[in-house]
Amino acid sequence: MKPSASTAVTRRSCLRAAAAGLLAVPMGSAVISGTTGVAAGAENSQPAAPAPAVPNGSSGPQFCLFTKHLLGMNFEEIAAHVAELGIPGLEAPIRPGGHVEPERVEDDLPRFTQALGKAGGNLVVLTSGINQVSKEQHSERVLRTAGALGIPFYRMNWWRYDLKKPIRPQLENFRAQAKDLIALSREIGIRPLYQNHRGAEMAGSPVWDIASLMEEYAPQDWGFAFDIMHASVEGGTNWPLQYHLARERIGAAYFKDFQWRDRRNAVSCPLGEGFAGAPEYAKLLKQSGFTGPVCLHIEYLSATRISKAEEAATALAAGRRDFAKLKELWAAE
Repeated sequence: MKPSASTAVTRRSCLRAAAAGLLAVPMGSAVISGTTGVAAGAENSQPAAPAPAVPNGSSGPQFCLFTKHLLGMNFEEIAAHVAELGIPGLEAPIRPGGHVEPERVEDDLPRFTQALGKAGGNLVVLTSGINQVSKEQHSERVLRTAGALGIPFYRMNWWRYDLKKPIRPQLENFRAQAKDLIALSREIGIRPLYQNHRGAEMAGSPVWDIASLMEEYAPQDWGFAFDIMHASVEGGTNWPLQYHLARERIGAAYFKDFQWRDRRNAVSCPLGEGFAGAPEYAKLLKQSGFTGPVCLHIEYLSATRISKAEEAATALAAGRRDFAKLKELWAAE
């Protein structure tokens, strides 16, 4: 049953209060507990103050860390880890198997954002399991909670093609699913983003297909989370064509890297050590005046869930290395 206006306002007020950190304490005073028992390698030390959103004090985008590789940590540990890295923003998986399960979003997402706020961070992009309005995906519950907390972007779940069936009718089905979802997102005031992900069955991997659906909407109503690694894998030397097709709608820029294991299989690697067009991508974004979130993805670590202190330390070292490289790419002329 749809909540009444008074109920919705009360819930929204409470969520916003949590997001604003009205009960916040000085950064570093939160008790760290849970699976690792350490604040992501920051044992016996205070987390460093967050670094400026962009290097060298220049104007520009907000750097964010995608925290999928920190699954297994509790909210306080994640917040301390990101603060230790000096990254001001987060992109976080709020989807089945993520930091917050969709059915618990109204209880747990405010707790998560409050923990981040206490450590000086904020959730910028919510990575969802949503690609249509449905009870099964908890679409309205997740998006209304995120909107009330002031989260500006969410990444949609991907659509997938059945390659045994005609492609265009499937694309029309995606168009119909998008219509209600974009309308709901516009009402709430949160911007949906679609990631170009590699894979023969992945809608959006060539960019043009999803771009054709987006033409019906204003850029602020639906945009891309443009991933340079996946664009480089799928596009090879023509990824700049994909970029220029998507540019006016890029809401978030994803940075990660890959190497070829063989002629068909790409594997993730540290940023700057592979074949992704990250240097050129950063230059194009800067030239275009991009000011959205620039998200660092770390997807090459062996641990899929953090359960030991040494795994947290490894993740911290990887974050320091890759974030330094990202700032270097952004600062380059």
